[in-house]
Amino acid sequence: MKVSQEHVTGRRATRIVVVDAGHGGVDPGKIGVDDSLEKDINLEIAERLKTILEQQDIQVVMTREEDKGLYEETASNKKAQDLKKRCSLINEGQADCAVSIHQNSYHEEYVKGAQVFYYGNSGDAERLAELIQTRLKEGVDPENNRQAKANESYYLLKKTSIPVVIVECGFLSNWEEAKLLQEEEYQNRIAWAVAMGTIRYLDTR
Repeated sequence: MKVSQEHVTGRRATRIVVVDAGHGGVDPGKIGVDDSLEKDINLEIAERLKTILEQQDIQVVMTREEDKGLYEETASNKKAQDLKKRCSLINEGQADCAVSIHQNSYHEEYVKGAQVFYYGNSGDAERLAELIQTRLKEGVDPENNRQAKANESYYLLKKTSIPVVIVECGFLSNWEEAKLLQEEEYQNRIAWAVAMGTIRYLDTR
């Protein structure tokens, strides 16, 4: 009798990750010092992340694959509807975890560095966040000493039922980082680091 991987491990054989490219459509997200738009950079990195994960036989569910938000054009509060739909996709997708790609901004231009956020009382999300944060330091910026950080205010973290992390890939308010975040090679390094942290999480649950 053929024994499936699911029977051996106690888990289903197919690994599923939701990749969420933040913002989109009428919501540009952060606007960089060079007028770059967060929504565009998010999607580019998310698509690269999807490719890497799929190469490792991980099924990827994208919340968006074009410059559109998850809202009806007639919605009175597009932002609220967008966030609710993202949460529904994450909660209903039978995924093992979800990674939401974003960019940061701050009023002081010198601030930079990628950082990963997770919901405060989720041990699994904390471990996923720490694994990704470590890979970002190793593979993208060895001088980045930021730590994965708990956050209990992000709607996407509060309203989801699986381990979810928000990856703030860098600061669009920093001239150097804003430029890097639009470069293909740098986006590939970020996507690779996020993928390696995610795969490590899936492999060691």
